Amino acid sequence: MTAETVLEVRDLHTHFFLRRGVIKAVDGVSFSLRRGEVLGLVGESGCGKSLTAMSVMGLLPAGIGRLSAGSVRIGAIETSRLDDASMEKIRGDAIGMIFQEPMSSLNPVLRVGFQIAEPLIHHRGMSRRDARRRARELMELVRIPAAAERLDAYPHQFSGGMRQRVMIALAIACSPQVLIADEPTTALDVTVQAQVLELLAGLQREQGLGILLITHNLGVVAANAQRVMVMYGGDVVESAPVREFFAAPRHPYSVALLAAMPRVDRPAGELAPIPGQVPALAAMPAGCRYQSRCPLRIERCAALPPLVAVGETGRHQVRCWVAALPSGEPA
Repeated sequence: MTAETVLEVRDLHTHFFLRRGVIKAVDGVSFSLRRGEVLGLVGESGCGKSLTAMSVMGLLPAGIGRLSAGSVRIGAIETSRLDDASMEKIRGDAIGMIFQEPMSSLNPVLRVGFQIAEPLIHHRGMSRRDARRRARELMELVRIPAAAERLDAYPHQFSGGMRQRVMIALAIACSPQVLIADEPTTALDVTVQAQVLELLAGLQREQGLGILLITHNLGVVAANAQRVMVMYGGDVVESAPVREFFAAPRHPYSVALLAAMPRVDRPAGELAPIPGQVPALAAMPAGCRYQSRCPLRIERCAALPPLVAVGETGRHQVRCWVAALPSGEPA
């Protein structure tokens, strides 16, 4: 693995401009991704994970969604100021994405071979014959049986797991530097989930992909990622190497997520649900976004804490006044 950075996001702000006002959906997110690295992005629904991915991809709803501030750099290209036509040259080429539900992401009236070949024609200038040949090779690479015969099949003729493999083949067709996998195992049974994750891990090792893995499943992160980033209320509340995070989570939200996670060594009755719910984007508190649900809340939480380094390595960061206090210092 090299230290080459393939994706760098700095102080990203994504706003939605609605009749009822401006919604701050992503509010100051920063992170980087290196070649050959898997970065796990976790948090409850509504925390801003998918919107962060859509912001990076330049796929915000036209007319209402906008990158209001910040920087997105894919490889050597600053993309946050590109127009739609220029961004189309980046998507599917330098960066690819696997969406949550392949059946709604694949075109139901186009054969899968054509859909995989399309970015090769568009971005690589291949002839239709060469692109079709490469599409078959990609289907074989993602272990779709009888690939040559199934090139002319339609998405509905594939199982859920096979459709997800088609999505992966489509996403990696042009050998991107960055792959965003947004809940890639949603709605798949456990065996198929394991197969898809094993496939992604193999591609990451063989092709040196930098993968942003978005998931609710902390077990998936523990098994597949090198770093983890926890989002809450549109911002990052904790970031750390995976082993350090699972050994000693620092933010109260991270601690609560781990306590709510089923484990084979813990009876089901010992699971601890997190009280309350993620605040609506239009009603975020002015200070710490987690304060209404946090058992460690102090008066200082009325102000938004900075993201600061904790621990000895300096690679573990947390956005919490209490967690950032030196050991023994009263709150």
